[in-house]
Amino acid sequence: MFVIVTYDIVEPRVINKVRKILKKYLIWTQNSVFEGKITQGKLHQCLSEIGKVVDKSEDSIYVYRVGNHRNVTKDVIGQEKSFDELFL
Repeated sequence: MFVIVTYDIVEPRVINKVRKILKKYLIWTQNSVFEGKITQGKLHQCLSEIGKVVDKSEDSIYVYRVGNHRNVTKDVIGQEKSFDELFL
């Protein structure tokens, strides 16, 4: 399946932890946005790891699941960023 994960984290130190977890599973496309193909099991594992570091009363994680990634059209206005390439 294809997923898009966005997050809004209050504590800066937790932002880095969440980003590090997500980078293990998905592609970092914007500051608080990750996307990519992932299995249901890997997604569950990823979200379980994130659940251990976020404060659910203050932070939010959005997961958009797309059954068929061919049905997703992504339009980019301006320069398309790939944060993974910036830090290699």
